[in-house]
Amino acid sequence: MKDVRKPQTGVHAFRPVDLAREHGLSAQAVRNYERQGLIPAAGRTATGHRTYTERHRIALRAFLAQLPAHGYATAGEIMRAVDDDDLDVALRAVDRSHAQLLRDRETLDAVEAAVGVLTAAAPVEPRALPISAVARRLGVTPATLRKWERAGILTPRRERVTGYRLYDADDIRDAELAHLLRRGGYLLGHIAPVVAQVRTAGGVEPLVESLAGWRERLTARARAMLTAAARLDDYLRFIRAT
Repeated sequence: MKDVRKPQTGVHAFRPVDLAREHGLSAQAVRNYERQGLIPAAGRTATGHRTYTERHRIALRAFLAQLPAHGYATAGEIMRAVDDDDLDVALRAVDRSHAQLLRDRETLDAVEAAVGVLTAAAPVEPRALPISAVARRLGVTPATLRKWERAGILTPRRERVTGYRLYDADDIRDAELAHLLRRGGYLLGHIAPVVAQVRTAGGVEPLVESLAGWRERLTARARAMLTAAARLDDYLRFIRAT
């Protein structure tokens, strides 16, 4: 990683406010991003003021493009890895984010395909699953399922002797819908009436509206990933050229 703390002769210097203006940020936000390692460390003048270069300008542009595509934590992982000259780590983080988007899209496709049969009568009695098996199926913790139960989203029955929770096919469907909607940013208070209406065959309109909104967000995130990839590539090209 190149040491950018030292003033570089012949390189145009930017102040924090100069970088901030391009993105409608505050100068303090730029300093915070530097402090968190999201852009390279600044150089310093003889009086101790920060000075940034074209590398910082391109790095900031790249980082901000990663946010809507991958979220804050992954965006930070990507940028820190790039500045540590560990491209494999950076690209692995990008790959994980793309894989998660694909899983979300496939889950949404499956739920949309099932909307037409959510109110089907007389389902076949399934084999009930314990809370641990349902948690593994969704990739959440049992504590999360218990929290959804307290919110009125899930209503598993209890085994008569042991009192353990048992989830039948309808309970698992409700849990999968709740998981999808939570990933879409919906609060538990919104999810509960949606799942309740589906469960009682009161209509699937709220569910359809929720899925439509979630698909729009998936599309927006996919588009953001395209921009993020271009900005990250700009930054990598700049580093290689300097």
